[in-house]
Amino acid sequence: MTWRTHVEPFTRPLFFVWSRLTRGKTLGVRAVAVDEQGRVLMVRHTYLKGWWLPGGGVDRGETTHAAVVRELREEAGLVARGAPRLISIHSNERFFPGDHVAVFRIDAFDVGQRTSHGEIAEIGWFSPPALPDDVNRGCRARLAEIFDGAPPEPDW
Repeated sequence: MTWRTHVEPFTRPLFFVWSRLTRGKTLGVRAVAVDEQGRVLMVRHTYLKGWWLPGGGVDRGETTHAAVVRELREEAGLVARGAPRLISIHSNERFFPGDHVAVFRIDAFDVGQRTSHGEIAEIGWFSPPALPDDVNRGCRARLAEIFDGAPPEPDW
């Protein structure tokens, strides 16, 4: 046995704490849900300005795929019928240092009941060429990349 097998069980928790403090990262997800008419689902939060793609933070122990499915159900009542497809990942440094956002597309879903109450003020379906003026800048950029062939931006 090496010294490492004796020491590491005690030092590893300290390493994880140090890593989080010095290299902390957060991860969020956004869903691009497209209905049969080609419209995109957008939500208006009670605590943010403008329209956003549904989404939120990835919980500890949760995968990004599970998080986007959960957020879509909580915020809009949509239940994904298949696995979400990862479209892109972006840095969100402007908003929160160390934050990243994964964007998923979901084309097959059933309409159910929202499980989150008080967070979403309004839900709307919009044609990509006719988005409301107050769509969040990052969400608008992602939709332009997906539907208009705009070059991908690494930043949210």
